[in-house]
Amino acid sequence: MQTTPLTQTHRNLNAKLVDFAGFEMPLTYTSLKEEHQAVREAAGVFDVSHMGEFIIRGEGARDLVQYVTSNDVDRLEEGQAQYSCLPRPAGGIVDDLLVYRLPPNPAMGMSGEFPAYMLVVNASNIQKDWDWISSHNTFGAELLNISDRTALLAVQGPKAVEILQELTDENLAAIPYYQFVRGTLAGVDNVILSATGYTGSGGFELYLAADKAAEVWDKILAAGEKHGLIPCGLGSRDTLRLEKGFALYGNDINDATTPLEAGLGWITKLEAGDFVGREHLVEQKEAGVGRRLVAFKVDGRRAPRNGHGLRDENGRAIGEVTSGTHSPSLDYPIGMGYVASGNHRVGTKIKVDLGRKTMDAEVVKLPFLK
Repeated sequence: MQTTPLTQTHRNLNAKLVDFAGFEMPLTYTSLKEEHQAVREAAGVFDVSHMGEFIIRGEGARDLVQYVTSNDVDRLEEGQAQYSCLPRPAGGIVDDLLVYRLPPNPAMGMSGEFPAYMLVVNASNIQKDWDWISSHNTFGAELLNISDRTALLAVQGPKAVEILQELTDENLAAIPYYQFVRGTLAGVDNVILSATGYTGSGGFELYLAADKAAEVWDKILAAGEKHGLIPCGLGSRDTLRLEKGFALYGNDINDATTPLEAGLGWITKLEAGDFVGREHLVEQKEAGVGRRLVAFKVDGRRAPRNGHGLRDENGRAIGEVTSGTHSPSLDYPIGMGYVASGNHRVGTKIKVDLGRKTMDAEVVKLPFLK
């Protein structure tokens, strides 16, 4: 099993460690509910160093990234990021990812003559994504996999900016959502401070040298203690993202789901020129999708789980649950899943199939938590 630069730190904190995507990762430190509420009300720090980072630079970098991703990288200026996906020719999704337009950095071989990018991909897909992007590099771009030497910490919550501001001279409050700067944090240089995250509670994601991760982690915990910041694991990361309706690769999106089915038309810029899978997506948009990813709330106390069937009011099978949990913030069960088109409208009554019985549910508008 692989480790992150903070694995020993997590052990020292008596975290409950689990195998996630081949990495030994913290599930919880105290309890899921406590960690979840800390992020919603104060702040939490997550180790997400298992994620993958690729640098795409040199002549052809722009053309390669534009061709393999569904969003329009020409909309990115230096210091901006965008959410995107790697579509397949037949419309499936290789992975979802963040694309960063990097400023010039001669030390990294980025003179500014050509646009340069950092792609941040899911841990379970690092090799798969690397192989996929490399196989489409007919543009002469230079690719670097910096995953092993890069740590990623996420400081999330309404007090995240206040806490991190104690550790940097960068004006964090002035950095808009989905923008970033490169600066010094906790005495460590060359840190990317990105106003992004997967919790819906605001905050920053911090990319830094792996050998500095433990040092920065400890300083964040020390600065955040008086503000209520605590370390948080994958358990609360999942409930936080689901309350905001953020898709999880492997559950809500995968190689067999298309961006249009998943409600990701907003990151699928068909007008931006040719990209992998565009022709299929144009055809699907014109014909209409046969199924849609929906959100639903459950009338009951039992949480729906991935793989549970979904039925209409007459008991006919219409789809399947992809994600589900008991929402700590709302105190009732919520879920997402694919249903046959026509059953996707807000207010539609559906049923979650548990095998021997069903639970009543209702399609609702995302996000679950405003």
